[in-house]
Amino acid sequence: LVLLALPLLSLLPADSPFQVSAYTLTLTGKILCYAIVALALDLVWGYAGLLSLGHGLFFALGGYAMGMYLMRQASGDELPAFMTFLSWTELPWYWTGTEHFWWAMCLVVLAPGLLALVFGFFAFRSRIKGVYFSIMTQALTFAGMLLFFRNETGFGGNNGFTNFRSILGFGITEPGTRAALFFATVMLLVASLFLGWRLARSKFGRVLTALRDAENRLMFCGYDPRGFKLFVWVLSAVLCGLAGALYVPQVGIINPGEMSPTNSIEAAVWVALGGR
Repeated sequence: LVLLALPLLSLLPADSPFQVSAYTLTLTGKILCYAIVALALDLVWGYAGLLSLGHGLFFALGGYAMGMYLMRQASGDELPAFMTFLSWTELPWYWTGTEHFWWAMCLVVLAPGLLALVFGFFAFRSRIKGVYFSIMTQALTFAGMLLFFRNETGFGGNNGFTNFRSILGFGITEPGTRAALFFATVMLLVASLFLGWRLARSKFGRVLTALRDAENRLMFCGYDPRGFKLFVWVLSAVLCGLAGALYVPQVGIINPGEMSPTNSIEAAVWVALGGR
């Protein structure tokens, strides 16, 4: 209830003793986005026993997908400013359609989801687990960071995306827009909590727990662990992407630093301290 009240309090006059500043609202929204990442990581680590050190990549991909839309809104019919600076004459093909919010939201889900699907398919088919899985996920996010640092990829290089102006026609710095973004973040956090609670108490959740504790015994019972691992892995990646999409318009920037392996390790520390 306190979280739901914060965006309403931010709309009060500045001289009100109950008014919540834009800084406080933005900082709290940023923390809530990280909380969603921690919940997503807990699904794969706490229940399936898969310690991922690469969830920062999925978070950043969702943020970049939303950032592409915000950059198109800021530039209008022209190229984004960083492309003009680099003397580009046209948009790369993968920017096609990013001026539409609905397509940007599709990319928010598809970019991390498809990457997780491809990576997970080969990793789980090869029965990679334990510390080897953790190292591979960390290598994946590090490779993504190096790729996005390059100007040729068309994602702003080390500066990334910034100077956003509007989202869905509303000024991104307006109090009403900030309140709406914060409210959407709270709703996603609540939905993630409910989803995790339902999964943990379902047959699927019990199978995941059995997979974590005794994978060989689960296989002897006739279950194929690969499908369960892949499903929860992709679901976790999509949740991270959605969190990243809400993070970017609130903080006003996205760059390859969000893919740093350090961020993914910090997320694992949050989950461990919270009790996976």
